[in-house]
Amino acid sequence: MTQKVLIVGLGLIGASLAIGIKKSHPNLTLVGWDFAEKTREIAIEQQMVDEVALDFKQGAQTANWIVLAVPARVCLQYLNELATLSLQSNVLVTDVSSTKEEIMSVAEKLPFDFIGGHPMAGSHKSGILAGDGDLFENAYYIFTPPHDKTVAKRVDELKELFKGSRAKYVELSANEHDQITGMLSHLPHIIAAGLVNQADQFNQMHPRSKQLAAGGFRDITRIASSDPQMWTDILLSNRRTLIKLLQKWQGKMTEVADWLSQENAEAIYRFFEQAKDTRDKLPIHRKGAIPAFYDLFVDVPDTPGVIAKVTTLLGEEEISLTNLRILETREDIIGVLQITFKNQQDLMAGKALIESKTNYQCRLK
Repeated sequence: MTQKVLIVGLGLIGASLAIGIKKSHPNLTLVGWDFAEKTREIAIEQQMVDEVALDFKQGAQTANWIVLAVPARVCLQYLNELATLSLQSNVLVTDVSSTKEEIMSVAEKLPFDFIGGHPMAGSHKSGILAGDGDLFENAYYIFTPPHDKTVAKRVDELKELFKGSRAKYVELSANEHDQITGMLSHLPHIIAAGLVNQADQFNQMHPRSKQLAAGGFRDITRIASSDPQMWTDILLSNRRTLIKLLQKWQGKMTEVADWLSQENAEAIYRFFEQAKDTRDKLPIHRKGAIPAFYDLFVDVPDTPGVIAKVTTLLGEEEISLTNLRILETREDIIGVLQITFKNQQDLMAGKALIESKTNYQCRLK
């Protein structure tokens, strides 16, 4: 009998995993389930899955592997429902949630094998149509095995199942995972959202500030354009870690305010010097806790047709882009065309093409 994989939740992550599994394991039957009927229809039309389950219960009871590609709070609901069903005797369940401690605590008590998972990659797009078989390439895929060593050994099954993702596997404890992602992903998203909200209030008093914020401010707060429901779920799931991190952040900002009050130039200089040194040593364009943005900055003259010229070049070579933005164009002054690509490979191919076919200067940021 053909073994079955059930993917619950066919959004960006679930659909991308489905594409990878289907490519690397054509002999497995890939079953999809999503709450949205339209999503289920697209999954069949796009051949992302072999079949769609009649409902969650039916799909779960016949599956050998179950992937819960849903937010943490929804994942907990599904885990509790799975505990009431008659599942395959050797079923292995995993998830993709951004937080792990709460889920692993519940999973340790369930009557089936569960190993936590978190593919650390994403996109500014969402939904099943954003599914991308290359989304996880060279990204870190974290597994959080349970304390039961017999179950923990089954992590190799998941590594084999997801080998089509071409991700880099890492094993962490649930606590360490939540501490790291809290610092490197969750806290930055909170800070970015806070800056945007503060700027919005400021804009009420100074309307021209919104116009001037279009450059660097927009770039450094880019991650604030995230799904509010998803981030509400993440923050509540990792609340204990984030409370501690926020308290430390508030303490550091209070310290900076004190330096300003005291006109302590030396302390302020060290603050920025240390930040610069640390930032300059970070790896470039490696997928980590925050989704990478594959941006190319092209210096172009402010002349008619220049954007069409660049996009035509890319189109002729079938190099796809996900966003295009003009940062600055003024008469007789070089403008900056910001092109965002899907992945690192397209970024470098686009850069090489534009540099070989034009005299425009290209920069990576």
